[in-house]
Amino acid sequence: MNNATNRTIDPSCWEKKPPLAIDIIINLDIFGMVLYGILTFMAALSMLLFLEECVYIYKKVPSNKKSVIIWVNGAAPVIGTMSCVGMWIPRATMFTDMTSACYFAIVVFKFLIMMVEEVGGDEAFLRRAGKHKLKISTGPCCCCCLCLPHVDITRRTLFLLKLGSLQFAVLKTVFTILSIVLWTNGSFDLTNLEITGAAIWINPFVGILTITALWPVAILFMHLRTTLRTLKIIPKYAMYQLVLVLSQLQSAIINILAMNETIACAPPFSSTARGYMMSQQLLILEMFIITLVTRLLYRRPYDPLPEEKDENCENTKMVAVLESA
Repeated sequence: MNNATNRTIDPSCWEKKPPLAIDIIINLDIFGMVLYGILTFMAALSMLLFLEECVYIYKKVPSNKKSVIIWVNGAAPVIGTMSCVGMWIPRATMFTDMTSACYFAIVVFKFLIMMVEEVGGDEAFLRRAGKHKLKISTGPCCCCCLCLPHVDITRRTLFLLKLGSLQFAVLKTVFTILSIVLWTNGSFDLTNLEITGAAIWINPFVGILTITALWPVAILFMHLRTTLRTLKIIPKYAMYQLVLVLSQLQSAIINILAMNETIACAPPFSSTARGYMMSQQLLILEMFIITLVTRLLYRRPYDPLPEEKDENCENTKMVAVLESA
C-alpha cells in the first residue's frame, strides 16, 4: 500500500475559518512565544512613537500643517497595530485589513494636501506655479503616454487633482462598509472568485479607484520635487510608496499564494489562514522600520519655504546696464 494513503491530514487544514485566538495561544511553542512577543512589542512601540510625534507636531508645527502631517505619519503605525490585532485574532483579519486600507486611502489624499501646504497653501501654490505647466504623462496611469499635452496650472486644475484623490478616500470607505454588510449576509468572501461572488466585482473596481487616486499625487510630486527638495520630499514620497506596496501588493501576492495552497498548512492554521498570518507578521516588522524612518523625516523644524527668485532678473540687469550707459 502506498505510504501516502496512510498519512492522516489534520482537520484544521480543511477548515475554511481561521483558528480562534485561544487556539493560537494554546499551540504556541517557545519560538512562537518569542516571535509573537517581539512583534507585539514592535507594534506597541510604533504606536507609542507615533503618539509622541503627534505631541511634537501639535506643539511645533504651524496649524495649517498639523492635521495632514499627523495623518501621513500615522500610516505605518496604524497598519502595524491593525496587523498585530489580526495576528492575535485571525478571524478579525478581514476587518483589520479593511481598516488599514481605509486609513491609507485617506493618507493618499492627505499626502497631496501636505505637498500643497508645504508650499504655503493653495494661493501660494498657484502664485508659484501659475507660470508653469503640469506634466500629466506620469504613473501609474499614463507613464507611457508621452504624447499627452502639458496642462496649465489653474485653480480648476488644483481642484481636479484634489478631487481625484478625495474620491478614493470616500469611495473606499463606502465599499468597505458595503463589503462588511455583504459579509454578514454571507455574500462576500475573499476566497470566492466565482463570477457570482461579490468580491470579484468589488475588488477590481477598488483597484481602479486606487490607481486613479495615485495619479494626481504622482503628478503633483513630479512638479514639486525640486521646490520641496530641501524639505526631504523625495524620501517622504518613497516611504509613502513603500507603505502602499507592502500593505497592498505584498499582502495580495501572499494571499493569492495561500488560496492556491502554495503555502503549506500548519495546524491550527489552514493554508489560507497561514498566508494571512504570515502577511500580518511581515507587515508588523516592515511598518516598524518605516515608522522609525518617517520619524527622522518629519520630526524637524518647519520653517516657511523661501520665496522663489524673480525670473525677470535678466531684464533687471539689462535695464541697469542701459541706465549706467
